Amino acid sequence: MRRAVFPGSFDPITNGHYDIILRSLPLFDEIIVAIGINADKKYMFPLETRKKFIEDAFKDEPKIRVATYTGLTTDFCIENDAEFILRGLRNPADFEFEKAIAHTNRLLTKIETVFLLTAASTSFISSSIVRDVIRNKGDYTQLVPESVRTK
Repeated sequence: MRRAVFPGSFDPITNGHYDIILRSLPLFDEIIVAIGINADKKYMFPLETRKKFIEDAFKDEPKIRVATYTGLTTDFCIENDAEFILRGLRNPADFEFEKAIAHTNRLLTKIETVFLLTAASTSFISSSIVRDVIRNKGDYTQLVPESVRTK
């Protein structure tokens, strides 16, 4: 089975994340959308809300599972028998950052990272931008899946 982990904080999931997950479905038998828990980070949405956003967004897709984890993503991959880490790239800065992590992960664990470029229509969207729009009572509905719009 070709299983990939798509890790992130998903605070909240955006249309960019959603697009990457949908476009990766033909590549893998299962995709685990893995919400990393960082005790030092302050989140806008509670963990269970973020998890529900993702579960609701993909409720009709049997190849997607949502899970939470702490610690190293590679440890989570090993525990879940995942051979791949899936990452989306928006810009050259993302690539440079993700490349270093991917090389380290492959050196230490042999887990491969698969990169997908974000669609041009979603390449500007980030969770931090969405949070800022929400915080300032702006219209964020075009930036997130319907499961987040109905929050």
